[in-house]
Amino acid sequence: MCGRYDMENSRIKFILASASPRRKELIGHLGIPFEIKTKNIPEESSSQNPVQFCADIAAEKGRAVLADITGSGHESFIVSADTIVCLNNKIYGKPADVDEARKFLSELSGKTHSVYTAVSVIHWSPKKQSTFSLVEESLVTFNTITPVLMDNYLSTGDSLDKAGAYGIQGPSLTFISRVDGCYSNVVGFPLSTFVLESEKYFHSLFKDKTSWLSLF
Repeated sequence: MCGRYDMENSRIKFILASASPRRKELIGHLGIPFEIKTKNIPEESSSQNPVQFCADIAAEKGRAVLADITGSGHESFIVSADTIVCLNNKIYGKPADVDEARKFLSELSGKTHSVYTAVSVIHWSPKKQSTFSLVEESLVTFNTITPVLMDNYLSTGDSLDKAGAYGIQGPSLTFISRVDGCYSNVVGFPLSTFVLESEKYFHSLFKDKTSWLSLF
């Protein structure tokens, strides 16, 4: 269990369907209780459109967790996400090894690329189910990555579990020159946009000014 309050006394269970420590940290900024549940699934989509690609994977992650909690009878708010890097319509996921990480970073070096994060939400109870989703785009510009910077970065191991073979909040800052758009989106979860969309969603349900965060 994560967060500051008693999960057992919450009206709705907030479930983060992600093992990412970065997403865990970002959701923690909401100051509400949440738990983490994940299922290992193939991160695949039939679409080559980057927006649809990450949206498909985010939705599937949420559906996989939903299948495990429907017998609990407890109203749940399942949040899943997927982040990809895209340059010239080529989608960069997580590299398989250091060699592929080097290849990804070499192709991104000296260029501006897009980072897309899709967020999928399933609001489930024994009597109803509803969903909403969003996709955020940020632009990230790399300086030319010199051989020394490349070797130094790859030696940290930071590249291996991240889309595009880099994480913005680490030693890759030695060659990231600019970010246009939502910073937390590049980290892996567009927190401010998620807050706005969640406020809209719960306001449409309850039609009052009660903070949606108090529902958890």
